Amino acid sequence: MGEDSRLRAVVALAQGMAAAHSPHESWRAAALGACRALAGNFAALSVWERERGRLRVLVNVGERAAEEEEFPEDEAYPVHQFPEITEFLHERWAGGGGPSAWVETARGTAAGHAGYCHQRVAALRRRGRGCCVVAPVVLHGRAWGELYVAREAGAPLFGTADADFATVLASVVAAGIAQTERLEEARRLAFTDSLTGLANRRAVDVRLDEAIEQHRGEGVAVSLVVCDVNGLKRVNDTQGHAVGDRLLERFGSVLSLCGAMLPGALVARLGGDEFCLLAVGAGADEVVRIADEVCRRAAELELGDGVACGVASTQDPIGPVRSARRLFRLADAAQYRAKALHAAKPVVAGREGPDDPVLRLADAPPPAAGERRRFRGRHPESPDGGRC
Repeated sequence: MGEDSRLRAVVALAQGMAAAHSPHESWRAAALGACRALAGNFAALSVWERERGRLRVLVNVGERAAEEEEFPEDEAYPVHQFPEITEFLHERWAGGGGPSAWVETARGTAAGHAGYCHQRVAALRRRGRGCCVVAPVVLHGRAWGELYVAREAGAPLFGTADADFATVLASVVAAGIAQTERLEEARRLAFTDSLTGLANRRAVDVRLDEAIEQHRGEGVAVSLVVCDVNGLKRVNDTQGHAVGDRLLERFGSVLSLCGAMLPGALVARLGGDEFCLLAVGAGADEVVRIADEVCRRAAELELGDGVACGVASTQDPIGPVRSARRLFRLADAAQYRAKALHAAKPVVAGREGPDDPVLRLADAPPPAAGERRRFRGRHPESPDGGRC
């Protein structure tokens, strides 16, 4: 491969990783880009999990063996079987050298100085491959993992020039992984409540919109539990905001614990003293049971005065739910009624007959300025289309 071709391959690899929308896409782009650049027929990207002492395979691409999944859940190897990731690399760096790739063949080492690695050679033979090039991926000055590219038996063996090029590709992969990690951290912060560690309102909006689309298209049940922590202002005023924050954190833990009883549920803090639980696919009665458990556990907290809890589910007689806005307004109205009644149990929209006060409250015109009631979304009768 000429210099121009190699430069194009490097650019293509970097662009592929930059275009990825998730870590899985980024890993796959890295492995595919390296496989193509080195004219291999198989490639893998692995991470060194120091705390577990193992190399864990993140992705396999190309002509995979029967046991090689594209995104394996449990393909990992004790790092002592591949000592070069720990011993060899650090010895080179200690001597002033940089990380560099090496080549193994089904007969033993062909290029580089890593030495004969029985495990790799055995794997090459077992999977019908003739050679491989292994390049350490270094992130933030530490060995992060490795890039592995192989060729089938009978294909030309990798040489020293290929090992040098693989070293360059591994540095591009490292830069792409660093960028992916930064983006993931930014996404995490954008969708996480900083005080409780739960999801935030933005995350709920995104997930609820997706859930309502599932409901409209497939009839999937969608339920929303909205909780308001009682007594937060009193705690803040008498014991200080640090204690009030502790109350919010403790209730967040209660809600998270109960939410875990509903597979796939999203637990979030909407802001201030308001929290919610979004369940997709669970039956309404089960969601109400969990909401009742939330109320019971919240009442046992040593701080605050329990919670006011409202539930709205597409499985209950609440009328058509064509938007996330309507389900939010119904759950909020149920929570508002629970607070007004000082209810110890959740109030559920649609379960008080055809003249259910929660339905009337949710569909009523916006409250006058200064009134406490705050329903999410835009009210259809709001002249300015603003939030109610």
